[in-house]
Amino acid sequence: MKVMKFGGTSVGKPERMHQVSQLITKDGEPTIVVLSALSGTTNALVEISKCLANGDREGAKQKINKLEEHYRSFVLDLVKQNATRVKANDLVSEHFEFLNIILRISFSEALNKDILAQGELMSTKLFSVYLEEQDIDHMLLPALEFMTIDANEEPQLGSIKIKLSQLLQQNSQKKLFVTQGYICRNSKGEVDNLKRGGSDYTASLIAAAIKATVCEIWTDIDGMHNNDPRIVEKTIAIKQLSFDEAAELAYFGAKILHPTCIWPAQQENVPVKLLNTMQPEAAGTVITKEAGSVGVKAVAAKDGIIAIKIKSSRMLLAYGFLRKVFEVFEKYHTSIDMITTSEVAVSVTIDTDVSLKQIVKELEPFGSVDVDKDQTIVSIVGNEIAQTDDVLQKLFESIKEIPVTMVSYGGSPHNISLLVPSSYKTKTLQLLNKGLFGL
Repeated sequence: MKVMKFGGTSVGKPERMHQVSQLITKDGEPTIVVLSALSGTTNALVEISKCLANGDREGAKQKINKLEEHYRSFVLDLVKQNATRVKANDLVSEHFEFLNIILRISFSEALNKDILAQGELMSTKLFSVYLEEQDIDHMLLPALEFMTIDANEEPQLGSIKIKLSQLLQQNSQKKLFVTQGYICRNSKGEVDNLKRGGSDYTASLIAAAIKATVCEIWTDIDGMHNNDPRIVEKTIAIKQLSFDEAAELAYFGAKILHPTCIWPAQQENVPVKLLNTMQPEAAGTVITKEAGSVGVKAVAAKDGIIAIKIKSSRMLLAYGFLRKVFEVFEKYHTSIDMITTSEVAVSVTIDTDVSLKQIVKELEPFGSVDVDKDQTIVSIVGNEIAQTDDVLQKLFESIKEIPVTMVSYGGSPHNISLLVPSSYKTKTLQLLNKGLFGL
C-alpha cells in the first residue's frame, strides 16, 4: 500500500481535483490519499479566526460569506450530476452553518482549532463526492479517528499505527482511502492540528504507520530543486537525496517539503517521492536511505533569523559557561540554529523573537549582548561535502563580495551554513548557483 499526498494547489481548482482522481487510480495499488485544504482556504480561516478573536464579528461574517461563495462556485465545476451537486452543496452548507454559528460563541483557542480544521474536512468530503460520481470505489477515512498528538504536541506514532491498522482491517475489501492532512486530536481529545505544512507530516506518519511502499508528496513543482526557483532563474531538479540531506534542506528553507516530514518515513525506511501534479510525467525527487552521489546537491535559505552575540572575556572560558547560556534558551523554548565560539565571545542564531527581550535580559549578566535582526541562513547541502575536494574553495570564491557574519562547518557532514544580512540573500543564492553548479 502506498500513500499519496496532494497539497492545496493540487486540489485548488475543480479540474485539478479531476486530475488527482486519475493519478490515484492509475496503477491500481492500494492507496491512502491525503488531501490538504483547497488553496487559500486555511489563510481565509485564519483571518476569520483573527476577526473573532478581536471581536470583529461583522468582519468575520463578511469573510465567511466570501469563502462560501468560492465553495459554491467550486461545486458547480467539480460535479455535473444533479444528485451529486445537491450532496456536495449540502456538505458545504453543513460546514458554513458551523462557521456562522460560531459568530455567536465566545472565542477560545479550542474553537480556533475547530475553525482551522474546516478546510481539510471540506476538501476531502467534496473529493469523495466527486469519486462517487465517477463510480470510483473508495472510503473516506476520518483523520480525527486515528491521528493523535500527546501533551507535548508530538504525534503518538504507536497509537496512530494501532488505530489506523484497525480501521484498515475493518475495511479490508477497500483499496482506496481518502483522509485529511493537517488535522488531528490532542491529548484532551479536542480537534487540533500539526501546524503549517502539517499535511506532509500526516502523509509521512501514515506511511510509517503502515510501512508503505512509498510516500508520494504531490505539489506544483517537479521535485526539490538545487536552489530557490523563485529567486534564481536557472535551477534543476535533484534526482536523489538521502533522508539526512532532505531533512537539512527542509529545515533550512526548502519550501517544497515540511521539515517534520522526513523523520517518520526515515524511521521505517519508507522512500519519499516529490512529484508535480501539473507535470506527472516528470521524474521528481526520490528521498531514500542512500544519497546516490557525493558532493553539493542544493542550496536553501531560511529567513527571519536573529543573531545574538554574547561577549565576555571574564566568563567564556569558565567551566559551565556555555551550559548556562543554553539554559536561557531552553527556559524560553527557543531553539538555536547556528553557533560559533571564540576566546571571548559566543554567537548563536534563533528564528523567533517571541521571547527575545527576556532572553537578552537573562544573558546580560554574562557580558555584553548584541542583537542583529533581519539575517538569513544560507545552507549548502550535499552528501559528505565536508570531505569533498574544492567545495570550500568554490564556495568562498563565489561569495567573496558578500558580508558573511557567521559560518557553521563540521557539525554535519552534509551541511555548510552561512549567515548573511537578508538584504544579500538573493545575490548570495545567485552567486552560489553560478559558483557551485555552473548555472
